[in-house]
Amino acid sequence: QVQLVESGGGLVQAGGSLRLSCAAPGNIFWRNDVLWFRQSTGDQREVVATITTDGKTDYADSVKGRFTISRDNAKNTAWLQMNDLKPEDTAVYYCKLPGSTWGQGTQVTVPS
Repeated sequence: QVQLVESGGGLVQAGGSLRLSCAAPGNIFWRNDVLWFRQSTGDQREVVATITTDGKTDYADSVKGRFTISRDNAKNTAWLQMNDLKPEDTAVYYCKLPGSTWGQGTQVTVPS
């Protein structure tokens, strides 16, 4: 089973920025789309950003213009740059490849 490792979360004031990282096994990373999800307490997990193998990106409406997803296949790593963070962005963030298992996630907290 493939499991990714997320990092970079923390506590940040509203309007601040964080950069999340996602490390994946090298033998599969380059040939898979990458998705970032988040789950707030009591809510369902939702997709916030995706990036295809050739770099095309898509975002949830709630994060468009504030979040940027990127990847470096040579480093087997993906990132989620989050700017202008809001209290409603508070959640555990997960990255995933199609077919991978869920990792531990990384907590992002933006106090209101």
